[in-house]
Amino acid sequence: DVRDKECRSKTYHDKLPDTSVVICFHNEAWSVLLRTVHSVINRTPAHLLKEIILVDDFSDMEHLKKPLEDYIAVLEKVKITRTKQREGLIRARLAGFSIATAEVVTFL
Repeated sequence: DVRDKECRSKTYHDKLPDTSVVICFHNEAWSVLLRTVHSVINRTPAHLLKEIILVDDFSDMEHLKKPLEDYIAVLEKVKITRTKQREGLIRARLAGFSIATAEVVTFL
């Protein structure tokens, strides 16, 4: 177990709300973005993770266009939205929030 000793002894309520995880990016490296997505999938209890929303803040790198869409098409619970112009972090987060469907929204 990779958790800190203190965390291992913590107990949590059985009935926690599900979450939408919003990940904003702009011209992010392929490996960094996908490592983040897979970490969220692998580390979040499945019953709590409703969706991962990738918000592309007007990236212009080719690997973040169709290749990314093709890659995430086979991942359950992952979707992408794109801004029509560079918006910045706060507006990009709001774009993700506006399509989130879970009870709780988590921003990374």
